[in-house]
Amino acid sequence: MIRWKLREVMARKKVTNRDLAKAMEMHEGSISRLKSADEMPRVDGKTLDRLCEALDCVLEDLIEQENTA
Repeated sequence: MIRWKLREVMARKKVTNRDLAKAMEMHEGSISRLKSADEMPRVDGKTLDRLCEALDCVLEDLIEQENTA
């Protein structure tokens, strides 16, 4: 299973929904929905790239593959 870690990255970097929404030119509600997801949400590559740029992180910081065995 792929685990979505946006909430953790934002907390570690002390970035609010409002700050990230402004940096990405998105609505705060959209950021809130992305942040509250535990499993990987349906996002395209462009959005992932913008998240990494806005949060100054790499893709591996946002997602993690958990072993189910």
